[in-house]
Amino acid sequence: MTNLYFVRHAHSIYSPDELGRPLSEDGFNDAAKVTRLFNSEQINHVVSSPYKRAIQTVEGIAKQINKDITIVDGFKERTLSKDPVKDFPSAITKVWEDYNFSWEGGESNLEAQKRGVAATLNILEKFRGKNVVIGTHGNIMVLIMNFFNERYNFTFWKELEMPDVYKLTFDDKALLSVKRIWGKETYE
Repeated sequence: MTNLYFVRHAHSIYSPDELGRPLSEDGFNDAAKVTRLFNSEQINHVVSSPYKRAIQTVEGIAKQINKDITIVDGFKERTLSKDPVKDFPSAITKVWEDYNFSWEGGESNLEAQKRGVAATLNILEKFRGKNVVIGTHGNIMVLIMNFFNERYNFTFWKELEMPDVYKLTFDDKALLSVKRIWGKETYE
């Protein structure tokens, strides 16, 4: 079995710089809690989106196991549009209603999902039988999960926390189970 622990990044300070946006003070506090959460897990590898907030959320885990973080572009957040959208709720609703639709310069759900799933399948092959933490983002994480089980959808995405952690257990490339292992109400 291979266990992938998808970690949605902790709270970050908004800026239009998607790549360099850092965690907020609350985000750093929650990232430390996520690191402690993994004390009892036998983690072999840590992978992350190239975005700073995702890296900062999982870097404590990498230090804990004395390994470098492997950066995987496929786990970066989906690009919603070329320019910031004026009405985020309606813009994100539209792409979830029509998986083929994309805003100008953005990725459709299908395009983003294909990218994320390719990265996931690569990790499953590369780290077969291992426990891998993946620092990522809410939309791309749910699109990946949705590929394996359609119950992980827009409604599920809207209920995610920052951070949030899901353990996906695979037999080869078949998803066997999904378990939420983080939630502020259960962890604090």
